[in-house]
Amino acid sequence: MTLTEAKSLNYGDMVYSKHYKNADGTPQRFRINGKVHTWKRNSNRVKVPIRRGLWENGYLTEENIERFYI
Repeated sequence: MTLTEAKSLNYGDMVYSKHYKNADGTPQRFRINGKVHTWKRNSNRVKVPIRRGLWENGYLTEENIERFYI
């Protein structure tokens, strides 16, 4: 995923992991769980809240967006 694709995500969209797999071999999917945060001073930064299942929460950032795809 590129930085512009990450900035265009909306609440409820699904992204898929390139590295994490389910037991049947399919890629794990994560749901966008909130608003995409961007910075005015540094346009190369992005923070997108994601959720998998009931208890796992995390963020897509500019450091790990290459591990996911739409």
